[in-house]
Amino acid sequence: MGKVELRRQLQGTLAGIPDEQRSEMSKKICQNLIATDQFRRASVVMCFLSLPTEIDTAPIILHAWQQGKIVTVPKVSWQQRHMIPIEINSLEIGLATGTFGLKNPTAGIPTPFEEIDLVVTPGIGFAENGDRLGRGGGYYDRFFTSDRLKAVKCGIAFSQQILDTVPTEAHDQQLDLIVTDKGVTICQPD
Repeated sequence: MGKVELRRQLQGTLAGIPDEQRSEMSKKICQNLIATDQFRRASVVMCFLSLPTEIDTAPIILHAWQQGKIVTVPKVSWQQRHMIPIEINSLEIGLATGTFGLKNPTAGIPTPFEEIDLVVTPGIGFAENGDRLGRGGGYYDRFFTSDRLKAVKCGIAFSQQILDTVPTEAHDQQLDLIVTDKGVTICQPD
């Protein structure tokens, strides 16, 4: 199955998760991530701002702040097709909803790539070897290719998003870690 068909199938699966179950699974994923050594050791965490159908990342961000960590979020430049990590200090102030309903910081200072310790990454589908099927824009794949980025690349997913394999292309970047409601997988790249 190709990427487009698999995305469509998985989006249907995700849409079929009842709200109460989605909320419980999301809480468990956040708890599992927060308990990892990779999260505990991180001083600077880059985390996406979730869409309603995704894992709620607010608990991750709030816990990071409580632990004294710096939190950055991706500011997406649609014209230049890249992301810039911007530090945020609030989930209400300084964010605007833009294209595709994504929240983007309206201002802020870019965080140097080399300062980021952990990147919490969304996706549509994941394989235990670290392969990731994103939404199709390639933003995270391009971000991950920076020589300056030394961060742990962590995908978070509902267990329904974990597959034996996902289709990949040469430019697709593998993750180091995948956290689900069922546990944590340290990826063994191909």
